[in-house]
Amino acid sequence: MSSSPAGNRAALITGSSRGIGKGIALALAGAGFDIAVNDREGGDALHATVGELLGLGVKAAAIVGDVSDIGLHEAMLDKAEDALGPLTTLVNNAGVSVLTRGDLLDVTPESYDRCQSVNTRGAFFLTQAFARRLVARERDPDVHHCIVNITSCNVQAVSVARGEYCVSKAGMSMMSKLFAVRLGEIDIGAYEIQPGIIETEMTAPVSDMYKQRIKEGLTVIQRMGLPSDIGSIARAMATGQLAFCTGQAVQADGGLVIPRF
Repeated sequence: MSSSPAGNRAALITGSSRGIGKGIALALAGAGFDIAVNDREGGDALHATVGELLGLGVKAAAIVGDVSDIGLHEAMLDKAEDALGPLTTLVNNAGVSVLTRGDLLDVTPESYDRCQSVNTRGAFFLTQAFARRLVARERDPDVHHCIVNITSCNVQAVSVARGEYCVSKAGMSMMSKLFAVRLGEIDIGAYEIQPGIIETEMTAPVSDMYKQRIKEGLTVIQRMGLPSDIGSIARAMATGQLAFCTGQAVQADGGLVIPRF
């Protein structure tokens, strides 16, 4: 594996060719991070994002791999570190929603297992593999090392039409706390961001409905969130500005889940 200059910071961000993941990649690149951009399949979006990051003056690499395939994790990490040097940051952003929205009583094992496989199981074991590397190597004490998990406002707010998704993200939320406790004594942070309604390709089909509900008071801030909103929070976490907040979650939802009368 190649070595990096003292003080170098490098992040692997899963599911980062578009949407929230890309927003995080751009934000971290703006802070000087070299970025490994991951997508389940290679394609124009993946390579376009790599090109955009290179244009910002940082190193960038395309890492093709499905996070649900645990057998690929070591190879993904190896490829990222061969291109960028030792990783300092892992952002678990890749995720899937339900196969079909509907009655909780009609949830299928296929849809449940798909959410668990990517959102919880895949993220857990990729984090484990990344953490083992950090524990085994000598780390620059002046560089913050951490894991950032992108969960959902559905950790807090029940959506019975997407029950299996809620369960998977709640598991990922607990994962953040577990790794924070396990790694805290060696000064490795673990954080969680709970996005609300964000403008992405995933929400595009229902964006008009959400915008109308927002006008009617669904959120406190009267707009949908942007990937850059999530990116700014991830940047603060990855650069150590929230180092003493390990194990904590930031509700990035425009006030969606604030209890109100």
